Amino acid sequence: MKAKKEKTASLPFFGIPKLFPFLKKYASAFILMLLMGALGSAIDIILPLFQRYAINNFIAKETLVGLGWFVVLYCLTLGVQIVANVIATFRASCIEMWIDRDLRSACFNHLQTLSFSYFNQNSVGYIHSRVMSDTGNIGALVSWSFMDCIWHLSYIIGAAVVMFSLNARLAIIVLAVVPLLAIAIAFFQKKLTNLNREVREANSRITGNFNEGIVGAKTIKTLVAEEKVKRHFGEESQRMYKVSVGASRFRGLFWTVISFASYLALALVLWQGGVITLDGVLELGTLSVFITYAVGIMEPVLWIVDAISELIATRVNIERVSKLLETKSDVVDSEEVIEKYGDNFSPKRENWEELHGDIEFRDVSFQYPDGTETVLEHFNLKIPKGTNVAIVGETGAGKSTLVNLVCRFYEPTTGEYLIDGRPAKERSQLWLHSNIGYVLQTPHLFSGTIEENLKYGRPDATEEQMWEALRCVSAEDLVKKMENGLGSEVGEGGDLLSTGEKQLISFARAILADPKILVLDEATSSVDTMTEQIIQNAMKEVIKGRTAFTIAHRLSTIRDADIILVVQDGKIVERGTHKELLALRGAYYRLYMRQYEEESVEKGFSQREAQ
Repeated sequence: MKAKKEKTASLPFFGIPKLFPFLKKYASAFILMLLMGALGSAIDIILPLFQRYAINNFIAKETLVGLGWFVVLYCLTLGVQIVANVIATFRASCIEMWIDRDLRSACFNHLQTLSFSYFNQNSVGYIHSRVMSDTGNIGALVSWSFMDCIWHLSYIIGAAVVMFSLNARLAIIVLAVVPLLAIAIAFFQKKLTNLNREVREANSRITGNFNEGIVGAKTIKTLVAEEKVKRHFGEESQRMYKVSVGASRFRGLFWTVISFASYLALALVLWQGGVITLDGVLELGTLSVFITYAVGIMEPVLWIVDAISELIATRVNIERVSKLLETKSDVVDSEEVIEKYGDNFSPKRENWEELHGDIEFRDVSFQYPDGTETVLEHFNLKIPKGTNVAIVGETGAGKSTLVNLVCRFYEPTTGEYLIDGRPAKERSQLWLHSNIGYVLQTPHLFSGTIEENLKYGRPDATEEQMWEALRCVSAEDLVKKMENGLGSEVGEGGDLLSTGEKQLISFARAILADPKILVLDEATSSVDTMTEQIIQNAMKEVIKGRTAFTIAHRLSTIRDADIILVVQDGKIVERGTHKELLALRGAYYRLYMRQYEEESVEKGFSQREAQ
């Protein structure tokens, strides 16, 4: 899934105003950081003046009179600088972590409010990059980059003022190198950025190949593709080697130019300063000050140009995060609904009515937000409480569309969707979702224990209630056989359990929430026949009294459904009971007979194999 290209040129002031809501709560810490940075920079400017005083008053005059007070004052100044540096760096670290934390929390929380269409249009990697990488870059920008910029800019300005006050001629000589150096740094920075990007891209390709080599090890061996994989990995490694060496060489040239500029400024100061000193116009201590500034002023220029480059690069990160936070959900509750029922993070459960399960679609048409084709058109359907609805059709026919509308993951484009006789928009999304049990084709368990996973469906569930839910789906014996029972770890994504075991735990989690509406999205298509039979027997009891929607792959599992909807090319082409649809000899009949023939062939093959 490809994300849309993002434009960043329209952001004024590099997008910094977008961060003001996050920065203002830390304004005092931010100001303190900048002030301490400026103070540390000011002391860096002052220290060469101590050197000047020492040379002119102690060395040149060959006396130690007043040295004690000089040492005390010098140490006090260094002490103040140390304190300022500690405070500045500590505040910068705190601001980086605070901004990073707040941005990540804001992005993550906002993601919870977005509808399914956002996740359909944006890949996991795209979203993960916004929440993790982009926010981290922004945190570093508003802390360290800003502090470095203030620190070094203060040094350049302060040093220039001091140099001009001491000797304008030497000041011009030193500062004449600065703009030339800035231009050179800007050129090298752009080239280095491109080279570093190539290195990262090459590294990403190597990582991808390495990942494929590990994850696809079984496939590689069965295809006898070891030589091809080895050759491809070697080619990518060699490509990264060449790019990395090129970047290292250019980086070496870059630092050589910086060093040359620094020494050029130093040479000019020594030449002109020496001449002036010999003429008796300039004191030796003052010359030493210019020598120190000539060497020291190069690093701040480098840092400032680097900080500006970071600011330009981070503008993209700011734009991406801002775009995420400003994204509006396609499904939103009105202000009146939020006022009465609350939102996802502050629900007013005391105002929630009981959901019975009567569902009705009135002249509903639907288009996905990122498409133009009408999936449902003038669709009408009334489903009384406790009805078992099955939805069947070819792969990609649009079976999930109706369920997505029932769960209000999407809103109808036109028409009206009612729950218990009232428009769904008059109730909160959380109220509806709290009354829905959804079991996916590919079950997902969270890292942790079985108990923790079950309680996602009902946080206040007692141990007895959890065992009862497991009993309902015939999973009680399974969990009891585990070493730690309910406290058994399931692993990341449930990897410590088999697919069938994960599916049973997923069923129990849905049942524990005691939903009034139960959705089974091809919930048995990925399990073995024995587990499927266990689940089917359990479901006959579980769905009693509930409005159930079953997206079915195996038609033999939905013969007892109260109504079967046949989906074809995104349209409901047939509806009725199993017997009624077979009698029509239409789409459902063809699906059923084809599947029956396939199962008969498989069964005959298995019997011959057994013989």
